[in-house]
Amino acid sequence: MPDHRAIDLTDDRPVYVIGAGPGGLAVAAALRERGVRAVVLEKSDSVGASWRGHYDRLHLHTTRRLSGLPGLPMPRRFGRWVSRDDVVRYLEKYAEFHELELVTGVEVSRIEPEGSDWVLHATGGRRLTGRAVVVATGFNHTPRTPDWPGRDTYTGELLHASAYRNPAPYTGKDVLVVGVGNTGAEIAADLAGAGAARVRLAVRTAPHIVRRSTAGWPAQRTGILVRRLPVRLVDAAGRLMARAAVPDLSAQGLPRPEAGLYTRVRQGAIPVQDVGLIDAVRTGKVEPVAAVDAFDDDKVVLADGSRISPDAVIAATGYHRALEPLVGHLGILDERGRPVVHGGRTPREAPGLYFTGFTNPISGMLREMALDARKIAKALTKRPSGTGEQRPGRG
Repeated sequence: MPDHRAIDLTDDRPVYVIGAGPGGLAVAAALRERGVRAVVLEKSDSVGASWRGHYDRLHLHTTRRLSGLPGLPMPRRFGRWVSRDDVVRYLEKYAEFHELELVTGVEVSRIEPEGSDWVLHATGGRRLTGRAVVVATGFNHTPRTPDWPGRDTYTGELLHASAYRNPAPYTGKDVLVVGVGNTGAEIAADLAGAGAARVRLAVRTAPHIVRRSTAGWPAQRTGILVRRLPVRLVDAAGRLMARAAVPDLSAQGLPRPEAGLYTRVRQGAIPVQDVGLIDAVRTGKVEPVAAVDAFDDDKVVLADGSRISPDAVIAATGYHRALEPLVGHLGILDERGRPVVHGGRTPREAPGLYFTGFTNPISGMLREMALDARKIAKALTKRPSGTGEQRPGRG
């Protein structure tokens, strides 16, 4: 049964959740379950906007059973590795099932404290006041393209991976994919398997590559098991597993990385889950090349001094969190622009402000968002000792 004392506390000034992706929806559902009014503000016209914009081939690298959000499992008919379109369907159903209070077409530009409350400055001059705020604007928020020398005068086609949908426009073309994270690796394999004349993959730092599943055991479960183990132990185990499951691609230009798997994870580099890259590199359909250094008219200059002339360059070079305009003035972001705390913790300098979805864990982002949602809801409804009153958590 909902605790109606929580409703009384927050009904006139609700908890505002910024972003209607999986993280924001999960928090809103967890709060509603505890009787707290949560209003989700979304700048686009629908839930799951970033998922709708991903490339056609995309499937979750985490299993369906470990990717559901609080209160509603993903349907079995979605299969083990859920497609992009089914993720969108799930998020739509999730908002409907939990009867979430969702306001679309409203973008929040700045958050400021006002006494014990928070003021949100939003589209159309709106000034919204809430007891607490949960920021769930997404890990992949604003596309990041490096400011390569000569980039602005490059005469070839250059696009960020966020604009890539499918390989059809690149049939018969020479394509350079820049960046060997999961997105770059998957786009390169997608192009190589669907008619591109030549696919090269620019690599600055060789990635760790893991099989998405081995003998039915998903890599995600391994990630969950090892998260709290010593880094050295996980690095050693990762080297053994790589030698057993992943061929040495050094001769093809993709050597095994020197730094350990979990060491790289701690540095922010998630392993590449193989969905075709290994075979594509081994058979020569994808050619690893040196990193991009610059552009020169119609040519791309690589770090080894070579110059190539692809028809198109797809920059799988990541995203900015873009939190600075929203909360940068509060002093709660680290040197990489990420919140200093997340989940059920709130910054000491900004009590009542929470963040979810700004980590990229090897245990699965959707799984961690689900856990964060319950932690945030619990923190926002905890009872201070010695009182019978519920109030948003402050620490």
